[in-house]
Amino acid sequence: MQETRSLTLHEITQLQNQGCECSNWTLIKVSSNFTPHFIKNTHFSGKIKIGVLEKEFSLAGGLKKHSCINNAVIHNCEIGNNVVIENIQNYIANYIINDNCFIQNVDVILVDGKTTFGNGTQVNVLNELGGREVHIHDKLSAHFAYVYSLYRHRPNLIKRMRSIVDFYSEKYAAEMGCIGKNSMIVNVGYIKNVKIGEYCKITGAMKLKNGSINSNESAPVYIGRNVIAEDFIISSGSRVDGGCIISRCFIGQACHLDHGYSASDSLFFSNCQGENGEACALFAGPFTVTHHKSTLLIAGMFSFMNAGSGSNQSNHMYKLGPIHQGIIERGAKTTSNSYVLWPARVGPFSLILGRHFHHSDTSNLPFSYLIESDDTTQLAPGINLKSVGTIRDAKKWPERDKRKDPHKLDFINFNLLSPYTIQKVFAGIRILKNLQATAGETSEIYTYQSCIIRNSALRKGLELYEIVIHKFLGNSIIKRLEKTPFGSNEEIRERLKPDTAIGTGEWVDVSGLIAPKSEIDNLLCRIESGKISKLKDINNVFAELHRQYYTLEWTWAWEKIQEFYKLTPETITAEDVIDIVEKWKASVVKLDELIYDDAKKEFSLSFKTGFGADGNIQDKAMDFEYVRGAFDKNPFVVATLQHIDDKKALGNELIGRIKDIK
Repeated sequence: MQETRSLTLHEITQLQNQGCECSNWTLIKVSSNFTPHFIKNTHFSGKIKIGVLEKEFSLAGGLKKHSCINNAVIHNCEIGNNVVIENIQNYIANYIINDNCFIQNVDVILVDGKTTFGNGTQVNVLNELGGREVHIHDKLSAHFAYVYSLYRHRPNLIKRMRSIVDFYSEKYAAEMGCIGKNSMIVNVGYIKNVKIGEYCKITGAMKLKNGSINSNESAPVYIGRNVIAEDFIISSGSRVDGGCIISRCFIGQACHLDHGYSASDSLFFSNCQGENGEACALFAGPFTVTHHKSTLLIAGMFSFMNAGSGSNQSNHMYKLGPIHQGIIERGAKTTSNSYVLWPARVGPFSLILGRHFHHSDTSNLPFSYLIESDDTTQLAPGINLKSVGTIRDAKKWPERDKRKDPHKLDFINFNLLSPYTIQKVFAGIRILKNLQATAGETSEIYTYQSCIIRNSALRKGLELYEIVIHKFLGNSIIKRLEKTPFGSNEEIRERLKPDTAIGTGEWVDVSGLIAPKSEIDNLLCRIESGKISKLKDINNVFAELHRQYYTLEWTWAWEKIQEFYKLTPETITAEDVIDIVEKWKASVVKLDELIYDDAKKEFSLSFKTGFGADGNIQDKAMDFEYVRGAFDKNPFVVATLQHIDDKKALGNELIGRIKDIK
């Protein structure tokens, strides 16, 4: 606001003639260019600042509305330039209302005493009774919350993290609320102790209490009709609409909750979607999606997950209450009417079919199917690697990243294959071979973690796991050697040397961020010791680990290449590299052919049932083609075939570049 001055006697008289009241006009300060013409029927009290009212708003349908203050009770507020404040049924108190805000048909907007605007709110994630609580704040990342909720075996770390959040919450606590510039609040009921960012649009919400709406120009937030939200933080670019009810929740960037979704004590991170169903004590990592009315996600941790209709979990065991939790690792899916009895843990990119009552841990058998059969869980290791759905999902996630805010809270690694998943593939091979060695290669069935693995499924799993190892390690070495001319084996060996020693050993998926466990442990030790004591510094470490991913990945991959292919850095030759590339080419082609065959199933005659309702077979086929398209023209099918050609060419290019080296 520009410099302010007191009202003149003439302005006070004009305001009174326009139906305005104030017990002490001297407490009102106005902009130097202020004119009172557009203020009518308003009662002022406390300290008031008012800017100019000069511009018009252009509303939907072509209507023009001049900035004004009409029919309102306003207490202790600072009002910026060119606002509309109109038809306030109760009052507005203790708010800074910035330029170009449009506030119309509202019951009450107030701040009552000093408040943290939702910062520091305790969310009992993973367990409604507490014990893994996360104290939310404006800058909360999925990675910070992952450590905060799961690393309870390090109490000093949790104590330090809590103090960091408390410091932040207290730093931004205030007795005045803020409504950011260019915000619109229309037909809203009750707003108390809520901080509202710039360019936010709130229309028809019923109740908003104790929260922050971190909207900005790059990524506005929309809060829609009949929404009720208490003790919350909503991050930039998100949309909460359609009668959603949220209580003690963090909503991350570019999330979408709609169609009556209800959630309590839950965390939703970047690009999550929730519609129709409900969540309780849910840790929804990036890209957790649930669309169905009958789906409940409770006391579980998910990411890159799609929940089928009627998906459910249970965390009530015996008589001790909801003390159990589950983790379904990245990329998992549940089919319709699936059920998992917690505690359980499911490996990455797995598919859960049916109802499962045994407490299995398949975290080291990724890309698996868990299938209900006669009240048991049948496990098919690795089978999801040849599913067209798995590859389609991996491709769609980056395309569906709706975050527009230049300041990202979560650092998301979209890779299907990474040191994190491939280390589990190696572990899976060891598990399956140990089962063979223990029970015999001719055994009809094997038992692992209360799951049944059939002989044929075990052998298929070993085959698929080996294919995907060749694919990942081949990808890595081709990437390392690309765009570089070589004249000798020594030059190849020099290029293969990692740029850093960091990256060996175990890797972890910290809710979207894939990084060496050693570096995460290093960060946590620095937090415990007090060397890092600010949220900004913690997030900078996460950002740097994300930025350095491919450098660190090569350190890990190079070590595994030596182990898997029985090579040494001192003796590897161009001939060895060519052998790896040839195995890679064969694996890529084999996997793509399996995916191609899986896609082809969706164009079989049985899938055309219901098409061409009143016609013959030819009509059915034509109707199907007009709706779904022809198989050979399907974009994914075309891309798969092109992928085979591109990868062959990539491998042949490297072979051609080094084949003459002796």
